[in-house]
Amino acid sequence: MVEIFIRQPAEEILLAIPLSICPIATLMAGLLLLAMNFYLMGLLAVRASQTENCLANEGQNRWPTYQPRQAVETTLFTAYVQMEVLEKTWAPSSFSNPALPPSLRDLIAISLTTVCAAKQESFKCSCLPGHGWNASICHYHDPCHPCNCIIFYHPNTGYCQLLPPVPGNLIQNSSLHSPGSTLTLAMLLSHEATQLRWYLQPVRKWTPVLLKSGTQVSLSAQKDQAVLTITNVSQDWAGWYVCRFVSRGFLWELRQLVEVPLQADDVLQHPRQLSISCNAFSGFQLSCCFPSTNLTYAASWSPRHPPNSTALLPRTPETQCLTLVVPSCPENDTNYTCNLQSPGLDPVSTPISVSIIRDRDVTCPQDSLGGDWSVTKAGYVAQIPCPINRIGMVERHCGAKGIWGPINSNCTDVRLVAMFRTAQLLLAGQGEPKGEVPKLIAQLQKQVAAVSSPSDLLALLGTVKILAQVVTRASTELNRKTLKDFLMATNDLLELDPNSIWAPAQAQVPSMSSAMLQAVESLGRNLCYNDHPFTLTLPNVQLQTHLFGPMTQEDYSVSFSTHPPLRAKISHQTLAHLAWKTGHVSITSIVLSKLDRILPMNYGQGLRDLLYDTPGLILSNSITDGNQTVTKVEIIMDFGGTEGIPTCVFWDHTLFQGAGAWSKEGCETKVGDINGSTQCICVHLTSFSVLMSPHSVPNNPTLTLLTQVGLGASILALLLCLGVYRIVWKAVVRNKISYFRHVALLNVVLCLLAADTFFFGTSLLSLRTHNPLCLAITFLCHFFYLATFFWMLAQALMLAHQLLFVFHQLSKRYVLPIMFVLGYLCPLGIAGTTLVLYLPQGQYLQEDKCWLDGKGGAIYTFVGPVLVIVGINGLVLAMAVVKLLRPSLSEGPQSEKQQALLGVIKALFILMPIFGLTWVLGLATVMDRGNEIPHYLFTVLNTSQGIFILFFGCLMDKKVQEALFKHFCCILPAVSTVSLQATNGMSDLESSK
Repeated sequence: MVEIFIRQPAEEILLAIPLSICPIATLMAGLLLLAMNFYLMGLLAVRASQTENCLANEGQNRWPTYQPRQAVETTLFTAYVQMEVLEKTWAPSSFSNPALPPSLRDLIAISLTTVCAAKQESFKCSCLPGHGWNASICHYHDPCHPCNCIIFYHPNTGYCQLLPPVPGNLIQNSSLHSPGSTLTLAMLLSHEATQLRWYLQPVRKWTPVLLKSGTQVSLSAQKDQAVLTITNVSQDWAGWYVCRFVSRGFLWELRQLVEVPLQADDVLQHPRQLSISCNAFSGFQLSCCFPSTNLTYAASWSPRHPPNSTALLPRTPETQCLTLVVPSCPENDTNYTCNLQSPGLDPVSTPISVSIIRDRDVTCPQDSLGGDWSVTKAGYVAQIPCPINRIGMVERHCGAKGIWGPINSNCTDVRLVAMFRTAQLLLAGQGEPKGEVPKLIAQLQKQVAAVSSPSDLLALLGTVKILAQVVTRASTELNRKTLKDFLMATNDLLELDPNSIWAPAQAQVPSMSSAMLQAVESLGRNLCYNDHPFTLTLPNVQLQTHLFGPMTQEDYSVSFSTHPPLRAKISHQTLAHLAWKTGHVSITSIVLSKLDRILPMNYGQGLRDLLYDTPGLILSNSITDGNQTVTKVEIIMDFGGTEGIPTCVFWDHTLFQGAGAWSKEGCETKVGDINGSTQCICVHLTSFSVLMSPHSVPNNPTLTLLTQVGLGASILALLLCLGVYRIVWKAVVRNKISYFRHVALLNVVLCLLAADTFFFGTSLLSLRTHNPLCLAITFLCHFFYLATFFWMLAQALMLAHQLLFVFHQLSKRYVLPIMFVLGYLCPLGIAGTTLVLYLPQGQYLQEDKCWLDGKGGAIYTFVGPVLVIVGINGLVLAMAVVKLLRPSLSEGPQSEKQQALLGVIKALFILMPIFGLTWVLGLATVMDRGNEIPHYLFTVLNTSQGIFILFFGCLMDKKVQEALFKHFCCILPAVSTVSLQATNGMSDLESSK
């Protein structure tokens, strides 16, 4: 086309004039759309003539005739003329051909607007500077570049037009952004704009990436401006930013360059440290690799070396490496530094420490286990690169004694790393989730086959977790093929070796398997409505989906042919209470097997007192109402063929600091009479299963009532005991042995009173374990119960000393401090150490009560000392029994022997509660949790220790009775000689002192 301008004072006229021009040439260069300016004097009435060289099989072209209103005027007008040019080069002089109309010979200016090149059956047409395609043409034709180049399939389709002034201005807060800063780009608009989008063309990449709202990208738009904000900028966000929009009929594209300097974390050095021996030196090589940027960096090493010893080589299309070859052994330990310097920026320095191995240094020998390990200095970490097509490092620590440690490898398949990085950027905001998610999921099954190490598995599961987050965040719907690809990859993941692949990965990231289960739940419920119903059966994964219309009268019922069989049901009454926002509700049920091999054995509130068989099948259910996921709904599930005592549970992803655990909250268990099936009725939706245990946990209200009554009675008895001691203290401590014995008993009373009071308070207040008060009470109970037993131990040791060393005198100056250290500092040290060791690991408190955790090991810091003290007290008791039996056995008559045995029984009955031997029943409750008899016996005896101490340790003591008699001036009741045989025996021993 040719633009012809007619200068006319009153108006400007735009005319489209067909013109056939045939300069003399032999080659066809293509179609040219030209803009021509010329003066037209007088009447415009032209007619095109044909020359002999331009004869063709077409009719004669005629020019339109224009009749002006009056006499001669000078007019500038524009005409779009399609010209068939037969020579590659041309000039305005070409239009002086006599074949042209005389008026066109006054052409004063000519400029190209569009150039089209023939490509087989199409034409590729591009606009020249100052011109552009109309937005409607860009919309209806295939672009070979965003609206600058259009592909036409026949000529005479369109032409580029003169562009108006740019209707906006793109500004940014800074062209150079430090890593971690926030980037802000603002598009200021002077005219109304539509279809505004942001793109990023990263460094070393030709294809721009669409930017969407994500974890780092936020978009906002108003009438006259649009703002792009990116937080935590890094090298991934450097490049050209493009803002495309439609305004004034054209598609506009404005660009801004954003540069991000390198920082030390972007540089990867190899090795990080090195130890070498000059005795067998053959040279070594150092390298530092850094990403390519749009900034110019000069790379060098210090100390400086000859130029031929360093080289800057490309490692990948996105990275380059600076290497240094050191041919001679350094004289001393040296720090080599890789320096990167860009004009106007702070230098980036990365050190590598090289240590010289001396003759007397301890070293680890050369080894070939898992790689070529050179002689390494003790205390250093040796490194070798990963095999080809794997990223990371293989490390091995050389111990202080010159012994190699285990090999630690984080080598990961480059494809898995690239896929994980793509998913990360997609979540951050780089890319369109609707198009990118299916592409990544389609690669998953192929990538599962590439998993050969725990680090590979972590990278792949990290990708799966991120994809689930992207789908949930963007409300992306998946088609059948995409969901099938994902479930097939999940099926293959569950086939990986649980010992060599899953277990080491789980040790590094405890929440890994829980995150995988959550990803299956999230992606499984995002099937688009048009693809329901959908059924898929795989060895480890089964899926069934259904779509219900509004006001359905049909129950949701699904069954799976698993072993044991699984069934789920949701009544239509329950479905009727949903919001029905879109008129349809989709329900998805997924069964997973072999997941028990990889999920951690964590149990939530009320489940941690027993050991369970891990569930082999997990049933996941979800309901989607529009873009909303329904979580609160009653569902009935049948798990057939169960053996043992079942407990319906679900997997709670929030427990154990994100690692997840089984929980029974909101679920009711019903055991069927036929085929041992278990029915679970739950009021929420997630992943369900059944835990099987050979024992049941006693949860008897009678047992709880007995505990509270016994503790209350024990507290009152201990308070009364303190009152009695206040009255009779001076009367019962007249000699040293009696003094030491009653001091120990008094502290037993005080510690047991404090422990029972705190424990009784927790049962009344029903404190949650996350309450700080619950933590404090647990620590105090642990301390005071331990102190009770240590004072019992002190009392037993005093009794043993009294029986064995009859004539040995003890000093209060030395004995009392020893007793208080034993009674308080020892339990305080044990309780404090337990708190420090187990609280950071989340294994200090039980999930359902304010007491020490039974699974993590904290409870054994109480049970262990108690059992040791009870054993020592038992030995002391046996010694006391032997001492008491001697005089009885020497008096020959059989009736006197029976009387002596009765005295032994009385002594055992008195000493047993004081020395805490009834706590042996506590061990029975731990070993056999399913039997309720030990629980009842333990509860009754131990909550009544205060009563036993009051009567048999205090009131039945002869000296206490005499002191009370003197205080209250009353008659002392008769007491049988046999009943006080043990007390009198010890009183005689005391009087002998």
